[in-house]
Amino acid sequence: MERSLEKAAKYFGLTRPKLIALMREKGLLNRRNLPAFPVRDREYLRIKDGTWYHETAGMQYSQSTKVRQAGIRWLAEQLGLELPAIPADNRDVA
Repeated sequence: MERSLEKAAKYFGLTRPKLIALMREKGLLNRRNLPAFPVRDREYLRIKDGTWYHETAGMQYSQSTKVRQAGIRWLAEQLGLELPAIPADNRDVA
């Protein structure tokens, strides 16, 4: 499972701009909000390439950062964030 930076920020109870600011401070993101070290951090962060066609401008290309499942715990450690508590599983209670 992968999360966008917005969803990862919500998971930690932050806003997307706040998460991006923290990640930039630690040198995890470059000025384009892409992983600063894509090879080193490939287990945790991924660059998603996107394309779409615009009527007048032609093909458009975009890149965004995705946080892999392993990246959630890693980000918490890197940024000193608290992981949310895992809710108790009450399904087996009679």
